[in-house]
Amino acid sequence: MSTAITTHVLDTARGRPAEGVAIVLERADGERVGSGTTDADGRLRELGFVEPGHYRLTFDTGAYFTAGGQDGFYPEVVVNFTVAQGEDHYHVPLLLNPYGYSTYRGS
Repeated sequence: MSTAITTHVLDTARGRPAEGVAIVLERADGERVGSGTTDADGRLRELGFVEPGHYRLTFDTGAYFTAGGQDGFYPEVVVNFTVAQGEDHYHVPLLLNPYGYSTYRGS
């Protein structure tokens, strides 16, 4: 059974979705599984389908802040996570500001 991976990026400093964040989904061994850019709602709805295992999402936060005329402390955010057998969907949101971030397993 394949598991869908989605994400949502919110810019907490601006109080709005983070549009235009480039994201890459890879297996732990570096094999690219999917990629895309967040939409006007800060979402990437079709990142990919994966089998159980270890994965990472890499968010290009440096380019996002530069495009918005801001300096950011983190040029990228990397989120490592494990997909378990029997799960049909993982949603991995990122709450972002120029000097910090937070993530969690969403629904």
